[in-house]
Amino acid sequence: MGHIEEAFNAALTEAGYFDVLINNAGAGHFDPAEFLPMETIASQFQILVFGQIQLMQLALRHMQARGEGLIINVTSLASRLPVPFMGAYNSAKAALAAFTMSIQLELGEARVQIVDLQPANICTEFNQGVIHSAGTDSRYDAKIAKTWEIVERTMKNAPGPDLVARHVLKLMNIKGPPPRITVGNVFESKIAPLIFRFLPQRVRLWGLKRYYDI
Repeated sequence: MGHIEEAFNAALTEAGYFDVLINNAGAGHFDPAEFLPMETIASQFQILVFGQIQLMQLALRHMQARGEGLIINVTSLASRLPVPFMGAYNSAKAALAAFTMSIQLELGEARVQIVDLQPANICTEFNQGVIHSAGTDSRYDAKIAKTWEIVERTMKNAPGPDLVARHVLKLMNIKGPPPRITVGNVFESKIAPLIFRFLPQRVRLWGLKRYYDI
């Protein structure tokens, strides 16, 4: 964790001050949760939670001293609508979203703003970097294949990263940005989370299983 602080301090020395921090680290594993090695889970949390929390704390101390600043934590809609076989990713994003909300509560009316930006599916090269384990258990083979097919198809038909970039620019240029926004196509980012919020857990699980054909 020390290298994160060193990198932050070096960048701060060069820049003089920071107006904005965008926490947008990304990494994913696609495996049955039953067989996820603890090392894999720890790696996901190191990249997606611990490193980003440390950067947020460093930036907060600097921004609080200046009396202004903006931190954008890029979590994921998967924190609320989890993707099968991405248990470590889903839970890490949910952890960062919860930590973000905790800091928002504690800051109150401070002039430093923190936003939880939750993208739905965005067409990037993220899937190309997702790590798959070879041969876990034959019971999961069919479900894994079906889920990955849906994940790939959805990614290819999703809006591009320029949509997220436009939202980030908007957040940087408005006074009093919202504490949380979702970005993606209208159904995924607006309608689905709204419906999902009011459904019983049994129905939520049924709906997600139907969507991923498992």
